[in-house]
Amino acid sequence: MVTALMILIIVLLFSSTPIFIALGLSSFLAVLFFSDIMPMILVQRFFGGLDQFALMALPFFIFAANIMDVGGLSDRILRWSRALVGHISGGVAMTAQVSSMFFGALSGSSPATVIAIGKIMYPEMLRKKYDPSFASGLLASAGSVSLIIPPSITLIIFGSVTGVSVGSLFIAGIGAGLIYGLSSIIYIYFYAKRNNLPRDKRATGKELWDSTRKAFWALLIPVIILGGIYAGIFTPTEAAGVSAVYALFVSAVIYREMSWKNFYAVCKESAITTAQVLVLVASAQILGWLLTRGGVPQQIAGFITNNISSVVLFLLLLNILLLVLGMFMEGVAAIIIIAPLIFPTAQMMGVDPVHLGVIMISNLAIGMYTPPFGINIFVAQSISKLSMVKMMPGLLKFFAVNFAALLIITYVPETSLFLLEIIDLFE
Repeated sequence: MVTALMILIIVLLFSSTPIFIALGLSSFLAVLFFSDIMPMILVQRFFGGLDQFALMALPFFIFAANIMDVGGLSDRILRWSRALVGHISGGVAMTAQVSSMFFGALSGSSPATVIAIGKIMYPEMLRKKYDPSFASGLLASAGSVSLIIPPSITLIIFGSVTGVSVGSLFIAGIGAGLIYGLSSIIYIYFYAKRNNLPRDKRATGKELWDSTRKAFWALLIPVIILGGIYAGIFTPTEAAGVSAVYALFVSAVIYREMSWKNFYAVCKESAITTAQVLVLVASAQILGWLLTRGGVPQQIAGFITNNISSVVLFLLLLNILLLVLGMFMEGVAAIIIIAPLIFPTAQMMGVDPVHLGVIMISNLAIGMYTPPFGINIFVAQSISKLSMVKMMPGLLKFFAVNFAALLIITYVPETSLFLLEIIDLFE
């Protein structure tokens, strides 16, 4: 049955069938024609895959992200970031990177970050004489940090399929996200120095204070989410609801940029996105159950145990596997399929579960803009109007620096876990 299942999945995926149909239909056909399992069990597993408390956070974070996108938060974060770093060499590009890191912490959505930041910063980078390939590559790569910095939808999915604490994953994602973003900032600085690109006049103390004051309510969201979780005020799932209510209040009452028409559009878009993610989760849960029933995780674990004794080599092979998958598969789908297969083996080899989650998400963040099918490439193209061939030089350079950050995240666990260790000291 497993062989037939894998053949069906490959055929459907390469025929451009939507991923949730490829996973669900291949599972149904394999059960129907190549096993004695009652098909009704798949229906039960389909709904059972959604019956997880951690998944309740998804619609709230998606709703909050869409509110922030149209409620004036991204524009204020951009102004604050530019006042903060605009005077440094590469300051305009750094503004795009820093803003993406903060907006990612607000929205948790990579494509939303590319659109929100890119539509403002791409024309500005061209005006400052940045190469279009560099600028578009920056937007595609900068948006990917949203997968790592909490509240990350992919971190929630990893927690739901492995049982790892979502709160711990969120805290670890802060350190990994900073390393990931810092690698791009360092490259931007030297690129701007080498090309003698113009920079902004240093913001005065009054200008910096004014931009900080205006962005204060937006910058407060990550503090509320993470602070509330680790102060024991609410769970990660409850934090998602709090973030949605808070974002709506700030957009409608404080910034006053949320109209009823916009609110309806946000609700509609959030419902569609939530349905797309959850049907994918449910379909992948069926596949995971069938693979487990067929002994695939045990076979993988046995192969690794018999052939790979080094944790360093294991993590290197895992990185290669995920980078390849990231070229062809969206991050949520890759996590749902791979995490249950790899997780038991990683535990057996002594890899910290939280660190494993951060490693996998960091890989898939790079996959968001890795050719040929990284979704951020197509989102950035909608802004830059460049062909993939013209974007390629910029994409590859950011790929190289972010890959270096990935190796640091992988082989220096303290970069991700140090905040958890500090929190443990005070508990």
